[in-house]
Amino acid sequence: MNYRSLAFRLGALYTLLLSATFALVGAGTFYGLQQYLRSNLRDSLSRRSTQVEQILMQAPADATDRSIAREIDTRIAPEFNNRFVRVTREPATLVYRSGPPANRSFDPSALSVVTVPSAAGIAAPKTEIVGDQHMMIRATPVDADSGKYLVELGVSIDSIDDVLSRMLDLLALLLPVLIVCAAGGGYWLVHRALRPVDLLSQTAEQMSLQNLTLRLPVEPSGDALERLSISLNNMLGRLRDSVQTQRRFLADASHELRTPLTVIKGELQELTHESRLNQNDVRERVGSVLEEVARLEHLVSGLLVLSRLDAGETRGDWMDVDLAQLASSTAEQMRLMAEDRDVEIDLSALKSAVVWGDGARLKQIIVNLLDNAIRFTPPGGEVTLRTASDDSGSVLEISDTGIGIPAASLPHVFDRFYRADEARSREDGGAGLGLSIVRSICTAHGAEVDVQSRPRHGSSFRVRFPRRSIIAATVDAPHPSDSIASSTVDRFVARVEVAIPATAAGSPQKGRG
Repeated sequence: MNYRSLAFRLGALYTLLLSATFALVGAGTFYGLQQYLRSNLRDSLSRRSTQVEQILMQAPADATDRSIAREIDTRIAPEFNNRFVRVTREPATLVYRSGPPANRSFDPSALSVVTVPSAAGIAAPKTEIVGDQHMMIRATPVDADSGKYLVELGVSIDSIDDVLSRMLDLLALLLPVLIVCAAGGGYWLVHRALRPVDLLSQTAEQMSLQNLTLRLPVEPSGDALERLSISLNNMLGRLRDSVQTQRRFLADASHELRTPLTVIKGELQELTHESRLNQNDVRERVGSVLEEVARLEHLVSGLLVLSRLDAGETRGDWMDVDLAQLASSTAEQMRLMAEDRDVEIDLSALKSAVVWGDGARLKQIIVNLLDNAIRFTPPGGEVTLRTASDDSGSVLEISDTGIGIPAASLPHVFDRFYRADEARSREDGGAGLGLSIVRSICTAHGAEVDVQSRPRHGSSFRVRFPRRSIIAATVDAPHPSDSIASSTVDRFVARVEVAIPATAAGSPQKGRG
């Protein structure tokens, strides 16, 4: 038996508590019975003593001791009723003493006189137990016409002691039996109560990364065990989602890396096997390889940024940042790109909106959203930047008049490697990480990002930053469900970086979604 197990400790505690309860109940029963029997005996002595007192009070002043004794024998009959009666008149004159009782339970001549205390000259009745004689005696002072008397009336307590002795024997027999029954019942109850825990353990043993669809059994008990089962099942659901995200990430990342690596391999093989290439052909092949290397570099950089954001390791120097000034300076830096595509950038709606955060990461939000807006807006279109601030927080909005996003794609635009327009995104070099990085940075700042779009009418991305006090309570708590995917990204990126140097973390991501 495992003496350190929870079942043993609960069973032992249950047995100990019940044993203590039985002992207290037994002791209380014994004491209560003892007091009840003695109280009844005192009442009986009091009634008989009153009868003797009446005899003395009714006796005339010239009554003789013999007449008093004869009256007591007639009305009380102490020997027949197994009682002791002694009447003494002051000063120390024995008037009457009963003979030996019929059951020979005591010796009347051996009983000493009971001393009655007096207070303020008034003597009161006294009842005491004479232990060596096993007697209960009541002594009552009586002031009659014939003199002052002390009436002593007693009875043996052997019958009470016999009842109490049998009670003790019964308790001594029952208490061990009750303790054994309590131990057995406690063992059974504990094991029955812990059976759901055993079922949870058995189900948990069957779970693995290949079998995350199993769920723990939920006992509808309405207690902490039911809440624990529900919480563990919810955790398993989040774990399954995280593992699926990890697997999907590995598949998508492998797919994204395979295409440029295949192109690089083909170009290098052609350079190796083709001996008649002129300088222009070689330059063209090398240029193609460099383009694919740049795409790989861009992809690895995006993965590195996401992994660091998921792990909460990229919190730089936080300060008050004016979104209007940051948006204006960032738009000016990207205005040349917009002019090349004949897209106008409107900054007239920028109003002061100060937020607390990492300026470099906030700039990356604007760069990625503005880059997407410019790339997916046809020539002659317009991109509008707006900032505002109110009591609830600050808002950054970037709208365009571009091709828009299909309604079916809106719920997925922030997923990693997702593209609303696959062909267009690949053509522009996007890997589907830009908006994922935006959402991760927003999460790190306690902000929310959402999108509204209609095909051929443009899109609008809005980032709402909470007040500074709310940000302070949320920026340091990355979601636990991202830990597996984050660690996988770190290992994946570390392997790729051995062959491909990463660019700066703040490089713009291309491709909507």
